[in-house]
Amino acid sequence: MTEAINLKNKVMLTCAVTGAGDTTKINPYVPVTPAEIASSALAAGKAGAAVVHIHARDPKTGGISHDVEQYREILQRIREADPELIINITSGGGGDFDPDEENPYQAGKNSDLQTAEERHEPIATLAPEMCTLDCGSLNFGDMVYISPTEWLRKQAALIQKSGAKAELECFDTGHLRFANQLIKEGFIDGNPHFQFCLGIPWGAAADTETMLYLRNRIPEKATWSAFGIGAMQMKILAQAALLGGHVRVGLEDNLYLSKGVLAKNETLVEKGIDILQQLGKEPMTPQEAKALLQLK
Repeated sequence: MTEAINLKNKVMLTCAVTGAGDTTKINPYVPVTPAEIASSALAAGKAGAAVVHIHARDPKTGGISHDVEQYREILQRIREADPELIINITSGGGGDFDPDEENPYQAGKNSDLQTAEERHEPIATLAPEMCTLDCGSLNFGDMVYISPTEWLRKQAALIQKSGAKAELECFDTGHLRFANQLIKEGFIDGNPHFQFCLGIPWGAAADTETMLYLRNRIPEKATWSAFGIGAMQMKILAQAALLGGHVRVGLEDNLYLSKGVLAKNETLVEKGIDILQQLGKEPMTPQEAKALLQLK
């Protein structure tokens, strides 16, 4: 009961530090090397984020990397400097399918595909507190993001075995239905935690009606967070907090602090916290977020 009272007006803020998109040419503050990613994550934590969401990037090209050693260096640097900060690694890499123009049965040059086991390798090897689980396939911009149900069951079982907390990422309403199915089938331990990913072309819309639809269909003891992309980032942050959810900001989702002003991760965290405080909310510490999420 004491924990519930202490956390009543507290909001967990996650910072998604870099993502995997082609954003480095637009905003030079998007971190690329393991040292840069770790430094930016630590700055976000110092600014008030309780959780940092991590992708690795190829230090030479700035593109997506699945190299476990890149993740290892990032995690080591964060843990050595701030062992309390919660680390959330993506397990959604390797899902991009771009059909070959001449033979649609084959993956085109922009595809990036991994098996469920390959997607899970950084989590199995490095044991972060949390990892994402993208709960379905989606028309993602001009590509198709592929996450078949049987692959998801494999991934969910692997995450469960690793002891990490699965963040159930829902980019559309059908993803929520399947996340609830995973819970029903016993693949998710403890109180589940959902992330509503809003405004991605062509997934769920970034608006209040969609957020309410999703929020009202999660289990009673579940927790949830939401984010919007681009100009919707702070609007969704405010709406999620008012509806009893938690929030996410960061350069993965939005490159600008305001129109024409490039952001850093820490400035997005600071702006998000300012909005929360204007709404009568306070950001959770990592310790409070660990209690909320029942992290091991």
